[in-house]
Amino acid sequence: MALEPQPAAPTAALPAPALSHALDLLWERFKPEIEQRVAVLESAAAAEAAHSLSGGELEAAQSAAHKLAGVLGSFGLAEGTAMAREIETICSTEAPTASAGADRFLSLAAQLRAIVESRAALSAHPK
Repeated sequence: MALEPQPAAPTAALPAPALSHALDLLWERFKPEIEQRVAVLESAAAAEAAHSLSGGELEAAQSAAHKLAGVLGSFGLAEGTAMAREIETICSTEAPTASAGADRFLSLAAQLRAIVESRAALSAHPK
């Protein structure tokens, strides 16, 4: 007996306000981890600018950037995802200063902080 393909079950999409509220709740839940990852990048960028970035700090920054690149887009922060990917690329080189410059690393980390803070402000004060 051959099995007939069954029609796909209808998916219930959340109305836009409900989806927005759900994302705000998730943001609040994961915001401390996101902010900590940005802090890791800021610390690594400052250490790179001072020419004192250790291998462990570089590895932690690359990991934090990778995780941020994966999550920020889920919260509507595509620009943050692109910046985190760029930082990840910078951190994956053996000599970040030679490839992108400490100033770029510092700038990207500061911009990421601003993006995260702007998203936090939006979820704290919904329309």
